[in-house]
Amino acid sequence: MRWTAGGRGDIEDRRGGSALRVGGSLGLGGMLLLLVLSYLTGTDLLSLFGGTVQQSGYEQTAPDQPVQTTPEEERLTDMVAAVMKDIQDTWQQLLGSRYERTTLVLFRDAIRSACGFAQSASGPFYCPGDHKVYIDLGFYQELSARFGAPGDFAQAYVLAHEVGHHVQSLLGIESQVRQAQQVRPGAANDLSVALELQADCLAGVWGHSAAQPGRAAQGKVELEEGDVEEGLRAAAAIGDDRIQRMSGGRVFPDRFTHGSSAQRVEWFRRGLSEGRVNACDTFGQGTM
Repeated sequence: MRWTAGGRGDIEDRRGGSALRVGGSLGLGGMLLLLVLSYLTGTDLLSLFGGTVQQSGYEQTAPDQPVQTTPEEERLTDMVAAVMKDIQDTWQQLLGSRYERTTLVLFRDAIRSACGFAQSASGPFYCPGDHKVYIDLGFYQELSARFGAPGDFAQAYVLAHEVGHHVQSLLGIESQVRQAQQVRPGAANDLSVALELQADCLAGVWGHSAAQPGRAAQGKVELEEGDVEEGLRAAAAIGDDRIQRMSGGRVFPDRFTHGSSAQRVEWFRRGLSEGRVNACDTFGQGTM
């Protein structure tokens, strides 16, 4: 993936702050434990991508401190800044005045948002309460090492998916789904899956734009050979069925919240191929 470093106007850097947690930290083992409990109880205790972050064991946020970083992390920060700008520029072209720019908040370990407290083990997320995207850049190492999805376009797909949730919020789709989940609790999982798959498709819509030749010469993100495969591999890596198997349990389709690997690949691929918002109606009711 070709990109040009520029400003960080879409970035809010809160890596120097930290949320204090009562009862110790949650590592990878804790994450898997929450996943197991989620599948056993049917309650979404931990979402790797998207959705509202629930209140956790944190009670306050420590003051920001000077950011301690490395050249490698700063290059990654430049990359996500370039990608965020490109994603948002694309959505401004597609939606016109309906699109309002969001902010990508960088944090480490834990963060407090309008949706409550969250920790890095929860993965990147979009908070509809403050219309911001949140990510601990350390997640990308886990995406590569634990989930087997390396590559810069795999990383870009994660951001594009979360901005997809922002688009859903702006268009009123997210609030309609939450209301429908309250009215029809038995359909809550199916509706959650449809919402997540739509965000995957919307990520693909941006990917379609980024795949157009000649963009790099204009200072925009441009996909290279092999990038699409990276993105599709990332979509497959975080399917509900694969995560359930990784947690050591059986596969329970009725407890899916994000969709299977095959479904995520299908809808991301559809967005990549079609490049149209109207191609992303995962609800089958003319939502878009």
